[in-house]
Amino acid sequence: MLKLGRAQGVAIAAGITMGLNITEYSPKKVKQSITGNGNASKEQVAAMLQNILNVKLENELFDATDALGVALCHFHQLSSFTSGTKKFSGWKSYLSENPDKIIK
Repeated sequence: MLKLGRAQGVAIAAGITMGLNITEYSPKKVKQSITGNGNASKEQVAAMLQNILNVKLENELFDATDALGVALCHFHQLSSFTSGTKKFSGWKSYLSENPDKIIK
């Protein structure tokens, strides 16, 4: 068994035990959220975080920039849910909710 999987399981169990909400994001989701490219390198994520947050980050601290990237991704996800903008599953659902947008 992988040690990282064990550590992740313990961290999730501890959070649930303490009544915390647990959210997980895939590495591609985090990279997409930060750089716009789900296949971005750690260096690209770190560079974009420096640009977005206007801070200097040490390139050898990729674990820290990964964590910061996850935090910013989570912030973006929460912002999109609380912004009051409605999400649609496709054009059909959008047009059914917005008939005034149809030009005949």
